[in-house]
Amino acid sequence: MNQNNKFIMAVSLLIILFGFIPDTWSQERAEDWFMKGNELRRQGLFDQAIDAYKKSIEDNPNATVAYFNLALVYKNLNRLGEAASAFERAVELEPGNMDARYGLGNVYNHLERWEEAIAQLNVVVHRRRNDAEAHGNLGWAYYNIKIEPPFKLLVIVNLRRAVDLFESKNQLEAAEATRKILNEAMVRYGYQVKIPHD
Repeated sequence: MNQNNKFIMAVSLLIILFGFIPDTWSQERAEDWFMKGNELRRQGLFDQAIDAYKKSIEDNPNATVAYFNLALVYKNLNRLGEAASAFERAVELEPGNMDARYGLGNVYNHLERWEEAIAQLNVVVHRRRNDAEAHGNLGWAYYNIKIEPPFKLLVIVNLRRAVDLFESKNQLEAAEATRKILNEAMVRYGYQVKIPHD
């Protein structure tokens, strides 16, 4: 092999190696920052966790889990608009992620963005039929939406389903809190029949 061919092969090999190494380094850095964010979140150092998750996202902007965990930290800090944005990005990256959709629907409820909450939570309750929290949140969103026609039956159905699921999981406090909302909805909508505590 002549000198010219050796030089071309060496340059080609370097280009291939350096073409892959930065991506590998970037992925490793993203994972390191993500793990650091998780540790900071466990320690209750939420502002530092936010910085770590953001650095992870800079190195890997397609990491659903980094956006998801960032959203959870924002939610813990009651920074709901930022939580919604991070959950929205997680759902955009991974539409089948029901945890992200549930988190987004829950945050939309807190922001009183009822229609958007309903859109997200409907997907969750149809994919995870035994999710008490999702049914409860969906019932709450339907209960509070002010557009016509009112979704009376959907309020009752979802809140009743949430009560049943909470009870089946022996989450009695959650069942009782949801039952109170269900009873209020039944009176408000003229059903007049309260669901008694079992």
